Order: sequence, then C-alpha cells, then structure tokens
Amino acid sequence: MHTWKMWAICTALAAYLPEEQALRQACLSCDATQSCNCSFMGLDFIPPGLTGKITVLNLAHNRIKLIRTHDLQKAVNLRTLLLQSNQISSIDEDSFGSQGKLELLDLSNNSLAHLSPVWFGPLFSLQHLRIQGNSYSDLGESSPFSSLRNLSSLHLGNPQFSIIRQGNFEGIVFLNTLRIDGDNLSQYEPGSLKSIRKINHMIISIRRIDVFSAVIRDLLHSAIWLDVRKLAFSVPEKIQLLRIMSSSFAKKISLKQCLFTDATVPEIVSILEGMPKLMEVEMKDCTLLGTGKWYKQIHANQSQSLRILTIENLSIEEFYLFTDLQSVLDLLSLFRKVTVENTKVFLVPCKLSQHLLSLEYLDLSANLLGDQSLEHSACQGAWPSLQTLNLSQNSLSDLKMTGKSLFHLRNLNLLDISENNFGEIPDMCEWPENLKYLNLSSTQIPKLTTCIPSTLEVLDVSANNLQDFGLQLPFLKELYLTKNHLKTLPEATDIPNLVAMSISRNKLNSFSKEELTVRGAQVGSVQLSLMECHRSLLVSLICTLVFLFILILVVVGYKYHAVWYMRMTWAWLQAKRKPKRAPTKDICYDAFVSYSENDSNWVENIMVQQLEQACPPFRLCLHKRDFVPGKWIVDNIIDSIEKSHKTLFVLSEHFVQSEWCKYELDFSHFRLFDENNDVAILILLEPIQSQAIPKRFCKLRKIMNTKTYLEWPPDEEQQQMFWENLKAALKS
Repeated sequence: MHTWKMWAICTALAAYLPEEQALRQACLSCDATQSCNCSFMGLDFIPPGLTGKITVLNLAHNRIKLIRTHDLQKAVNLRTLLLQSNQISSIDEDSFGSQGKLELLDLSNNSLAHLSPVWFGPLFSLQHLRIQGNSYSDLGESSPFSSLRNLSSLHLGNPQFSIIRQGNFEGIVFLNTLRIDGDNLSQYEPGSLKSIRKINHMIISIRRIDVFSAVIRDLLHSAIWLDVRKLAFSVPEKIQLLRIMSSSFAKKISLKQCLFTDATVPEIVSILEGMPKLMEVEMKDCTLLGTGKWYKQIHANQSQSLRILTIENLSIEEFYLFTDLQSVLDLLSLFRKVTVENTKVFLVPCKLSQHLLSLEYLDLSANLLGDQSLEHSACQGAWPSLQTLNLSQNSLSDLKMTGKSLFHLRNLNLLDISENNFGEIPDMCEWPENLKYLNLSSTQIPKLTTCIPSTLEVLDVSANNLQDFGLQLPFLKELYLTKNHLKTLPEATDIPNLVAMSISRNKLNSFSKEELTVRGAQVGSVQLSLMECHRSLLVSLICTLVFLFILILVVVGYKYHAVWYMRMTWAWLQAKRKPKRAPTKDICYDAFVSYSENDSNWVENIMVQQLEQACPPFRLCLHKRDFVPGKWIVDNIIDSIEKSHKTLFVLSEHFVQSEWCKYELDFSHFRLFDENNDVAILILLEPIQSQAIPKRFCKLRKIMNTKTYLEWPPDEEQQQMFWENLKAALKS
C-alpha cells in the first residue's frame, strides 16, 4: 500500500515539475510567485505550468490563435491577464472558468469575429475589459457584459464594428470610462446605452452625425465628460441634429481630431452655450476651414457655468487672414481659464483682451507672439484679473519691453517666459508689482542684472549661460540654476530667505557647509550628484580603479601568456608576407636542427657527425654555427627554417623548457604545421609525456599523439637502424 502511495506521489511530482520547467523555458522573465512576462516570445499557445501563485500574466505580442479550456485552469489567483496583439480567433466557452479573481482582461487587437457572454460569465471581479481592435461587427443579440457587475472601464470597437443593439449593455449600471471606436458605426438602436446610469468619461470615435445624435440622446443625463473624436462638423443642416446636446448634463466636452467650418462654428457655439452644466470645453488636434468670417451672428447667452476653454494644436491653414473675433467678445467675458497652445497665434486683439474680465489663467505657449504683438495684446485694460500667464516658446526677444507690456497687470503673480530668445538683458526693467514667480529658463541669458524684479519668491534661470549669480533678492524662497556655468554658489546674504536651490549640472568644484548656511539656519535638504559633492575623491577613485584594472590585465596576461601570443602574432604576420615556400634556389640546408643547449653534446658530437659525414653528406643548419651575427634571433630562426627542406626537432625535457626552442616551435606551429605536410621530423631523445609540452602548442601535442616519431634507442645495436630511418626521413 505504501509503495503504491509513493508511486502516485512521484508520478504527480514528475508531471508537475516538467510543467513548471516548461513555463520557465517559455517565459524567461517569469517570477513563479507573482508575475510572468511572456510577451514578445513568439508563443503559439499559452504555455503550460501556470500555477495558483501567479497573479499577473503578460502574453501580449505573441502568435496565440486560441484559448483552450485547460490553458488557464490552474491560474486561479490571476488578477491581470494581458493577451493583446496576438492572433486569437477562438476561445473555448469555459476558458476563464477559474478566473473569478481576475480584475483586468486585455483581448485587444486580435481576430475575434464574435463575442460570447459565456466567456465573461465567471469573471464577476472584472473591473477593466479591453476588446477593441478585433474583427466583430456587433456585440451580439444580447449583452456580453451582463455578469460583469464590477466593471469600471470598457474599451470596444474596430473598423468593422457597425451596429449597436438594444440590450448590448444590459447589466452595466456604472462605468468610469467607456470608449467606443466606431469610425464606421452606421446603426444605433435607440436606448442601447440608456441602461448605464452614469459614465464619468464617455469616449466615442465616430464619423456620422446622425448616429452620434442618437447616441447623445441616450447619454443626456449619464455622461459627465463627453469626449468626441474624428467627427466632421462641416454641413450646417446636419448640425441641427445635435440640438439635443443643449439638454445634456455633461460638465466637460472634448473635441479631438474634429473638423469645423465658418458655416458651422456659430451653431456649435450656440449648442454648447445652451448646456446647463457645461464648465469646460476642450479642442485638441482639430482643423478649422475658414478665417473667422462667420456667416451667422453668434448670440452669446453668457453661460453661467462655462469657465474653462482649452485649444491645442488647432490647424487654421489661412491663420494670417483670421479676423478680429468681434462676434465672440461677449461669449468670452466669463472665462476664467483659457489655453491656446501651438495654434499659430501671433496677436490677441486689444478689444478681445479687454473683454476677458474674469480671466485668471492664460496659456499662450508655443505660438508666434513677438514683442510688438504682445504690447498690443496686453493693452491698457486687458486681462484685469489675470494671475498666471504662460508665454513660453514664443518669439519674444526684448525682456525690458516684455516687462513694460505687462506692467499694468496688478494681479499677475506667475509669469512663464521660458524658451524665448532674450540674450543680453538691460539693467532696469518694469514689472507687475505683485509678481512672485518668474521663469526665464532656456532664454540665452549670459548675465543676470537688476532687471530681475526684487519681489520674486521663485526664480528659474536654468539652462542659460550664467557664469555667476550676484543678485539681491530678499524675498526669494526657491532658486533654480540647473545647467549653467556657475563655479561658485550664490552669496547667502543676498538671498536670506532661500528654502530650496537647484544647482546641478554646473561647474562647481567644491563648497563648504558654511556656504550653505543662511543667517544661521542650515538648508535642510541638499541633493547634489556624487561628482559635484566629491569630485576629488571621485577622480582618485577612478584613477585607483584604472590602476587596478591595468594591474589585473598584466597579471592575467602573464598567467595566460598574453605577451607570448602578441610576439608570435607579430612573427606570424611577418611570415605571412613571405611566400609559403622559399624558391628552390634559396634552399641551403637539408634540415634546420632545433634543440636545447642542454642537449648540444648529443646533437653536435653524435648526430652532426653521423649526418654530415654520411655519403652523400647532409647539410645541417645549427644556430651556434650558421645564424647571422647581429641579426634579430627570431628573424634568424624564421630564415633558417624557410631555407631548409626539413625542420628537425630534438625533443627532451630540456627542450620544452627552453625559451628559444619555444620560438622555433612557435614558427613551425604557424608556418609549417599549417601547410599540412611532413617537413617536421621529431626525434625523442628521452622519454617524454605529451602532456609535458605546453598546452598552447596544441598541434605539436596532436602530432605526438597521432604521428610516428623517431625515438633514440639506448641499445647500441638498435642505433644503426635509428640513423638509417633518420636519413630516409631527411631524403623524403
């Protein structure tokens, strides 16, 4: 019985461990306790081995085509499942049966041709669902979301999505965000969205005004922020279909990538102004075909709620012909916050500025305002309530004229004129009396003067060409000096109330704690880079590390014969320039003899006599006798080997320890053995193991293991046979 139990346990473990191993192989960055990132892995299926420990599973950007019943069965604690950008076209009905704790499911950008309510049935904890970018044309006959009681955000739609039916959203009572990509939506059944009682942010991309009108009719009391995209307001007659919007309780309207004309603008303004709770209008990346010559007078009712207007990246092809906006003067009088960014504004008419009586915030950044046009825009009586003004990224160049143009703005306390091109600034300027914040960063200022107002509490002069800071600013609390050329800190007595200062990316060499003391109160937090705080220490540390690195290289090079490899590489390069074999006329010797000095007695007194006194005699090259005096020894070795038919190595324990024998072996290693011929003759003078030969002479070791060599016999009777064999080898 115990045996069977052990067998069952081992079988279960054997099945479990390969699954976990398979998961680790498929997801190299998988943390089996919490999160698995299997994106961009080229997977065709959901990998096996998923366990109850995993809470986040990212399978995005793979080639998965279907989700099977057993794929996610064990991942019972999943909170996030990302399957976007695959090729999923089929999902088994109970694929998500174990995902009762799932909170985010992303199936976007796949190939789902239909949606089944059965898929989402077990997902009672789901809060975020993304199913956009598939190929379904509708949501089915009923609601696929009826069981998703906790759903907070839903994103659906695709280029093929064409119809929304009644009942498609049954079961959803509240949504924080609903986004519908309905560029080709052609049919909307009235009442389809009416079941949703509240939508904080409704985003819809749509091109047909009649369909949009039907959608709006169901959202009159539920949508708080209505975000409309890609709609063309170009036909005045069709704009009448949107009159129903005047009854909407939306507090914010966003129009993005929309199209307007001079003929439709008055109608749209009239509709928006009629919305009883509308507080904010936003236009981004829109296009206006016209010059402001509206054919119908705009009758301003002065909405009591509308206070914020944002226009960003508005394209007006003939902006230079745009009129003075006389017809909207009354409409703008109650705005408190206006942003007109990157819209090629080169002038705000004086009369228009004078009508902005309630304006507290004005952002005209990234436009074409110059010194003269600013003077006209900020004329006497303009912007009387203005507190914040952003003129960054314009064409201002005269700081004195800028201050003078804004001097009458008594309530202005924050001015951003960064990323203009002021350059040199004068000594005296006029500024609004209550100005507290001034941003002059990236304005090409080489030196600060008393033109800077002394009333400031915050000053930003980052990214300029400042060499020093010598201003007296008694009320300054924050100072930003990043990316300049300062070599010393500002004098503490000049800025006694300073609380925060940013001085990174300057040329400060060092400073003391005393320099950071302001009237006895030390700065609480100093955040500087390591280079700025300990430059000398850092340089010393770098030098030490470089020295240690070089020392390690020397030690490693010595241990692994790096010098030897460099010397032999040089010899090999020299040899490579020469022909593979010397011409026959240059051959002077029958053999070059390579031997150790300790074996010279046997070589010179025995072998030389036997070979040079033979009949016919052999011509041998010996280094003692035949090397050219005064010539580099390596060149002598190379030349002698090249001028010999054979190279004769007399191997012994002394040979493998000899430095010059190594050179001779080296060149043979590069020059002779590589030619795959038998020019090398090995004589084993005494028993020697191939392992005793240095490992870097791998070919010599291989020859000793695979080829026959001559071994000097101690028995005199066998020596005669040795000499005959050697002579035969030399003649071959």
